[in-house]
Amino acid sequence: MLTWPWIAFGLAFATAVVPFGSIELFVIGLVAQRPDIPFAAVGAVIAVGQVLGKLVHYYAALGVLRLPPLLRRAPRPGRAPGRVATWLKAATERARESPRWMAGIFCVSSVVGLPPFGATVLLAGVTRMRVELFLAIGLVGRFTRYCCLAAAPGVFGDVFF
Repeated sequence: MLTWPWIAFGLAFATAVVPFGSIELFVIGLVAQRPDIPFAAVGAVIAVGQVLGKLVHYYAALGVLRLPPLLRRAPRPGRAPGRVATWLKAATERARESPRWMAGIFCVSSVVGLPPFGATVLLAGVTRMRVELFLAIGLVGRFTRYCCLAAAPGVFGDVFF
């Protein structure tokens, strides 16, 4: 029988690789159903699953992994770049010029989620952020995010329920 850590890790990893659901809703549901689980344990399991799942995207953006054709977007010749492509190009140039800026943006994104963590993961790969730095910032930031989320029902439960 699978226990909560394995289910949580698997779901966190899967939703990081293919974002088909909200891991945040799972965390809230888990701690609401199982208030006996320490919030730090939930934060650690979910953070490790999420960061290892996003490592797939990081390596794809780095050019180490080749995505299956279904997940790759074919370039359209003769088409002007859209706003996202223009923003990504500007952000990539800025990140390459200032690695500290990239690390700061990645750190904020890993905790707050803005800019979207998935986008900053890709940017980290494109700008060739060191994998050690990617893992360290990602794990600490995601751990902080999910610990706060897991602790929220215990802290605010009496206020809202």
